[in-house]
Amino acid sequence: MKEILLDTETTGLSTVTDKLIEIACIEIDDHIPTGRKFHFFLNPEKEISQGAYETHGISKEFLNDKPKFKDIAKKFIKFIHEKKLVIHNAEFDLAFLNRELKSVSEKPISKDYIIDTLNIAREKFPGAQNSLDALCKRFKIDNSRRQKHSALLDCELLAKVYIELLEKREPSLALDNDGQGDVIKNVKNIKNRQKITLQITKEEIDLHQKFLKKFIPKSRMIN
Repeated sequence: MKEILLDTETTGLSTVTDKLIEIACIEIDDHIPTGRKFHFFLNPEKEISQGAYETHGISKEFLNDKPKFKDIAKKFIKFIHEKKLVIHNAEFDLAFLNRELKSVSEKPISKDYIIDTLNIAREKFPGAQNSLDALCKRFKIDNSRRQKHSALLDCELLAKVYIELLEKREPSLALDNDGQGDVIKNVKNIKNRQKITLQITKEEIDLHQKFLKKFIPKSRMIN
């Protein structure tokens, strides 16, 4: 399944008066980068707040000869068309994106297409720091290049964080409609419980082996 990792930088924090100055997208297919990227710096035609400049280091002078959002809007829409967008703190980016899209008479991005990794992280680690930097530290992802915020670099880091969040998600019991659900439901009514067997798929075996390798020395592994 193809998804788009997305991040933006802006002139400031106000979704009413500030504008986008950088958009970056990286396409992934089954969580593996396809090599397709969408990346533009944008001329906002307005000043950049001091706080924003200190965060990303992008100056108005640097952006003076860059395209405006209206110039790249069609390309952006085509790139993300009907793909899920993976964003960290999506509410912020989505507010800016939809405001810009509205300004060029394009449809807003529906929340149905959004996967917010901040929400996933908060669910998994309630009460913990769940910024992108904090998650990189938690998962031992090298973010030493992130001296300043960069939409493209943040997408690259988010790709690694997203994988970690998915692979380390607490397993849930999902039962197919193949009769196994009824077996589990009626376990207490069966005398010889040793005869209750559930088929394990090759994928589940591979995942289990991967899990064991993280904690058991190779010398103790049983093939």
